[in-house]
Amino acid sequence: MNISRIAVVALTLASAPAFATDLDLSLTDDSVKGQVNVFDANANTQVGVGYTYHEGSRHITNLDLHAQGRTALGNLPTTAGIGLRGIYWDVDRLDGGALGLGGFATVNIPDVPGLSFTGMAHYAPDILAFGDSQDMTSLELRGSYRVIRNAEVFAGYRYLNTDFEDFPGDLNLDEGVLAGMKLYF
Repeated sequence: MNISRIAVVALTLASAPAFATDLDLSLTDDSVKGQVNVFDANANTQVGVGYTYHEGSRHITNLDLHAQGRTALGNLPTTAGIGLRGIYWDVDRLDGGALGLGGFATVNIPDVPGLSFTGMAHYAPDILAFGDSQDMTSLELRGSYRVIRNAEVFAGYRYLNTDFEDFPGDLNLDEGVLAGMKLYF
């Protein structure tokens, strides 16, 4: 990754408050991820962009587009979305990506104000993958607690895996227990 690409990513994340609804920062033992989402949970659409740096000079970029709405899971208020997650990754001499289909759901627990649980899953079969990727699976689970009106902390698990196009095997692009914070603007 060249310096100009790093500068663009840094500038994008630094200017997030000017155009974003939320900024999500998370860490695993081997990676750091920043995610900027444009609309809040009341909008009909959610657009987001993220960047992950993984130890060993692995760079992962994602672009999300989901239709979203409010619903209920049992008696629990829920925000759910269905849509696309485009992922591009680059490491050493390999690179690839995919356009995954899937969605997310955030379930709020009314008996414990501020507590919520989120799950997100996307899958891209071979037909929607390119470069050195044959298919791709993305999964994230997290529990969050809103400590103040415009900030929450969370912990969870992230898994991003791709199979290779031209040789056997697969690569866990990012996997592990995560912790982070989300800031709302």
